[in-house]
Amino acid sequence: MIEFVGLSIVLLVPFVYLFLCVFSVQRSAFGVTQAAREAGRAFATADSATQGVNRARLAAELALRDQGVSDTPQVRFAPTGTNCGAGNPGDGAETLEPGASFVICVRTVVSLPGTGALFAGITDVTVNGQFTVIIDQFRANRQDPQP
Repeated sequence: MIEFVGLSIVLLVPFVYLFLCVFSVQRSAFGVTQAAREAGRAFATADSATQGVNRARLAAELALRDQGVSDTPQVRFAPTGTNCGAGNPGDGAETLEPGASFVICVRTVVSLPGTGALFAGITDVTVNGQFTVIIDQFRANRQDPQP
């Protein structure tokens, strides 16, 4: 009986912790993918580029909160073909010009469960999500008016 309890503790506790870590990272990875998709949709339906950027950031935050991720995401607008997993995917490619295409990159940092402040920064995992936005070619040009 003692051997069973000892082996259970030695084997079961690490497996449970491993599964909690995997589930936490997977939840966050799903969240950033959903956040990028929702940010793209929010931007593409905006009336102006500045309104679209604000709507995209809010949509990304709401999508992540929906998955239980409380961190504020980093939202970037990069040229088509950009790898969002790169160190700096770029920013500033957002446009509402009909037929335009660009990538929305959403990045957040996930802390592994049970690490607390003692291991903050060491055990963090960065997750990235991306979505390619294609502005409808037949929609009215809603770019910010030129002064």
